Amino acid sequence: MDDTRFKRFFASLLTILGIVVVLFACIAFMSDGPVLGMTVSKWESIVPFLVGTVFLLSGVNLINRS
Repeated sequence: MDDTRFKRFFASLLTILGIVVVLFACIAFMSDGPVLGMTVSKWESIVPFLVGTVFLLSGVNLINRS
C-alpha cells in the first residue's frame, strides 16, 4: 500500500472505532444494568466517551488531511 492509501485506511479505521466506542458509552450511560457483560456506572461511562471522541476526531482530521 502506498502512503496515501494507508493513511485513508487507518483514518477510516479510527473513525469507525470512535463511532463504536462513543455509541457504547452512550448506551452504558443510558442503561441501568450491565452492557455487553460489563457493569459501567454513569460516571465511568465518561472515559469511553472521551476516548471515542478522540478517536473519532483524529480519524476525521486524518481523512481531511490525506
